Formats: sequence, C-alpha cells, structure tokens
Amino acid sequence: MLHVLYLVHDISDPAVRRRITMLRTGGARVTLAGFRRTAAPVADIEGLRPIDLGATRDGRFAQRLTAVAKAAVSIGSKLKRMPKPDLIIARNLEMLALARRARSAFGAAVPIVYECLDIHRLVLRDDALGKALRATERHLARDVKLLVTSSPAFIANYFRPFRQVAAPVELVENKYFEAAAVLPGEPEAVEGPVAPPWRIGWFGALRCRRSLELLAGFTRRMEGRFEIVLRGRPALSEFPDFHAFVEAEPYLSFGGPYRNPEDMAAIYQDVHFSWAIDFFEEGQNSEWLLPNRLYEGCRFGAVPISMDNTETGRFLRQRDIGVLLPQATPEALETALGGMEQHRFGRLKTRVLAHNPRMWSYDRGDCSALVEKLRRLTTMREPLAVEALA
Repeated sequence: MLHVLYLVHDISDPAVRRRITMLRTGGARVTLAGFRRTAAPVADIEGLRPIDLGATRDGRFAQRLTAVAKAAVSIGSKLKRMPKPDLIIARNLEMLALARRARSAFGAAVPIVYECLDIHRLVLRDDALGKALRATERHLARDVKLLVTSSPAFIANYFRPFRQVAAPVELVENKYFEAAAVLPGEPEAVEGPVAPPWRIGWFGALRCRRSLELLAGFTRRMEGRFEIVLRGRPALSEFPDFHAFVEAEPYLSFGGPYRNPEDMAAIYQDVHFSWAIDFFEEGQNSEWLLPNRLYEGCRFGAVPISMDNTETGRFLRQRDIGVLLPQATPEALETALGGMEQHRFGRLKTRVLAHNPRMWSYDRGDCSALVEKLRRLTTMREPLAVEALA
C-alpha cells in the first residue's frame, strides 16, 4: 500500500479532507501533517490524527513565514516516530519548503509531489518580492516528480510562461467526489424550490467582498424576486463585518458551514443558481481558477453564473450552459436574470443536466487511477508522462 505523507497549509481546509478521501479511496495510506488556523490543535481529520506544525493566520504573510521557519527546525523531531513514507505531497509553496526538510529527516530519496491549486497574488508581483518568491519556488521545485494543479489556465498563465516547474503536470480538477462506486449514466432531474423568489447559492470559501456587495445591490433592485443563500466559511480577514453585513441585508442569509460531500446534494438542490464568480484576486487567480462550486453546483442541477471573460466563463461557453455576465454590476445581473421565468429556467437547467455527471465528479475508479500514477513515481527514475484526469 502506497504510504503518502501529506503536508498542508491548513489542516481544517475542506479541500484537504476531500483530497485525503480521494487518496484513501484510491488505496493509499495517508499521514497528515500541517499548520492550523485554529487556536487549539485539531484532533481528527477523517479518522486521522494530524501532526501539528503550529498555528498560522489567514492573510498574514510575515506570520506564516515565521511559522514555516520554526517548523523547518522542528519537523524532523515531529516526524521521527513515523515510518518513512513512499511519497510526500506538499500542498502550496510553504509546504514545499518543509517537504524538502522532511525528506532530509528520513534520510532517504522520497519523491515529492507539488500540489498548487491557487496562484497567490504575491508570486505574480513584478517587484523584488515577487521575483524572489518565484525564484524560491523554482529552486524548491527543481526536482519534484509531479505538479498537481486544478485549472489549465494556471499552467498557461503562470507555470509555463514563468517556467516555474519542469516536472510533468497532472490536472486534477476541483470536481465533486462521488461516494457511490459507479456514477449513474443519467443525472436525476430533481425539482428545486418554487420560484419566485429565485435563489442563488454562494457556497464554499466566502472571501470576495465585491461579490457580496454586488449580490446585495442586485437583490435590493429586484425587491425580493431574488434571494441569496450563503453557506461555508467566510474569510473574516477580508471582511470582518461579514455577519453584520449579511444581517442588515433583507434578501441575504447565511446558513453556516456544511459537510462535503455529505451535504452537497441538499444545499444545491435547494437553490436555482450557483454563484461561480470570485473577484478576490481579479485579473489573476480569480480569472484563472475553476472553482469547486462550478462542479458541485452543476452536478446537482444548479445553473452556474460566471463572468464571461474568465476561465470558468470559457468552460461554460464551450458547453453551452450557464449565465455569463459581461460586466460585474447590479445592472448587468438584472439584464441577465431580471426577467427570469419558469420556461427559460427550465431550459437552462436542462442543459446542465444533459451532461454526464462524470464531467462534474470523480468516482472510485478515478481515485484508484490517481493513486496508481503516484505509486509509479516511486519506482520510475525518469519523469513520468502524465495525462490530465478526464
């Protein structure tokens, strides 16, 4: 059984839980180690007791650097009781630095996989800091065996033009993970809530103030014909007044966190549309990513809303689904959605449901294929030619 040491920047990130589930479903044994964003150590993630590397704070770059430096000194002692892994997966740049320290602690040539699912705005700066961070990434990634990323635009706009990583690339999209062994051939047409009001769901990492203000302005213009349902983890470092803001808006509601994948069907089938827009790092990461909510919403028949000039917009346009906005204004939203009625919505939803759910989901077979590709990295001397997961 392939033994993976998974080093992560935030142990409690729901995406970390999803990746652990994929690896274990595919037949790998996982040891989890990483930082946390909580005051106390996290006792359990998917039945694993994480190796705690300390606390970090969201959006505090200097504090995170200090935490990484401290962990680099102590990681050898923290890992000394665990057997040597077959493979190390480092999620994000700071964990790549620690992966090399961990490998040294084991005193053996353990292959390293670099998992990068977001391109941080700091590495894209054209000043001394940005250049130093890119140089650091190139140095740390010089001998990684595989780069795992989630969007073709990350490769086209960052990794390839800046020549950051020479390793083969594995495209693992942010798809929903199916608990069932076999995906159904045809998605079930599930009736959503009665409209109006039309309900737009914004689920996941809630970090975009501009989206929040845009949706609030739009719903006020619509005077109750549209409602916004928010679920997930608000980034209070970006808008510390999140809860007060939502409370003051008559057509916005926050339902708290949810479990992925257990709650996904219920929360998406309770809305008509899925908000697949993010301006958090506009023109850069937010324009290039293919977010979790894109796949999750489509899997359960929610019609996605996206900006036309983004990777998500291009993805939807190629498949002739969704609602695409030319501008991020309440007026543009009103033009696109304001006249919504049942017949038009039925056509939009039918287009989403017409696609095979495999477009939106990974199953057990995909997990096994991923783990097998990782296993082959431990036995091959030459770089492995890797194709993207379909």
